[in-house]
This record gives sequence, C-alpha cells and structure tokens, in this order.
Amino acid sequence: MIRKVKPQIRVIGFDDGTFSFKSKLKREKTILVGVIMKGSQDIVGIVTRWIEVDGRDSTEKMIDAINNSRFKDLRVIMLKGITYAGFNVVDIEKLSKETGLPVIVVIRKKPDLEAMENALKKHFADAHERIALLKKAGEIRELIPGKIFYQAYGIPPEQAEEIIKLTQKSSLIPEPLRLAHMIASAVMTGESKRE
Repeated sequence: MIRKVKPQIRVIGFDDGTFSFKSKLKREKTILVGVIMKGSQDIVGIVTRWIEVDGRDSTEKMIDAINNSRFKDLRVIMLKGITYAGFNVVDIEKLSKETGLPVIVVIRKKPDLEAMENALKKHFADAHERIALLKKAGEIRELIPGKIFYQAYGIPPEQAEEIIKLTQKSSLIPEPLRLAHMIASAVMTGESKRE
C-alpha cells in the first residue's frame, strides 16, 4: 500500500520488443525491458528478460526481473497493456502478489475484448486460460477521454491516476513505459521506434 505518492516515487515500466509473423510461427523470443525511474525524471536502472512470442512466460519473467534485481525500493509496476509478445498475457494479480507491488496497466486505445477473445479461441488451445487472465485484470477506466485508459490492481484508482500523471513527461504515456518501448524496439530492430 502506498501511503502518499511522492514526486520521486520509484516505478518500473515494462514493454516488449517487436517481432515478425514468422517469429510467431516459430515460437521465437522477443526482449522484455523494464525501465526503473524516479517519477518522470531520473532513470535509475534497466532490467531485461527474453519472453516467448505467444507464450505463457511474461508474468514469471517480470516477477524474476523485479525480485532478483538490485532495485529493492520499487513502489509500483507499470505495464503497457496486458499482452506482451503477441498473446503472452500477464497475470497482473500474480505479478502483484509475488512482488508485493501494485500494478497499473496503461492503454492507449480501449481494447476490443470480444475481438481478443475470438482471436484467442481461434488460435490457442488454452484460450480459456488466457481469456480468464484478461477478465481478471479488472475494470478498464478512462483517464483522458479517448486517449489514455488504465487498469489498477492493488492500488486505488485515484492513486493510480496520480502516478500516471506524475510519471508523464513528454508524452501521454508515462516516461518509464515510453523509454522501455524505445529501448526494446532498438534491441530488436537496430533503432528505436517512436512512441
């Protein structure tokens, strides 16, 4: 539980690297990058792991990256969406419980959950398990009408909104997530992609 949100709150933001359709067919891996920051100002560190495209290991890799890092003063985990490396769905409840940290999921476009469920049913034998993870992620709330949505686990919505705003710098996307996106895309393609 966060008593008071401070401007220098330690946040880790995760995003994944790009991958091709061919890599989906071969079950290859893509990079997972976590950027640790003090609010929106100072980068404190970076952690990386490799996750399987369309796999089931994103939650464990995030837990491992946090629990086995030297960064012991983290207060919040931020995710850029709940699916990584295609349909490698994060179990945000497990992520929160095993790290002891609240989770804020930041989303640019409100997801079409019905379309996601249909795609999962069409392509995955374990679709019901992945759909269950999508559903237990919690209510999708709108922060900036039509532009920023979020889900919060282990933290009140008001505090989640305060942290999202506090960690924004040069974009609507919080800085730890924006930088994680740029680093992950640079690792996979040779140069960073614009957020």
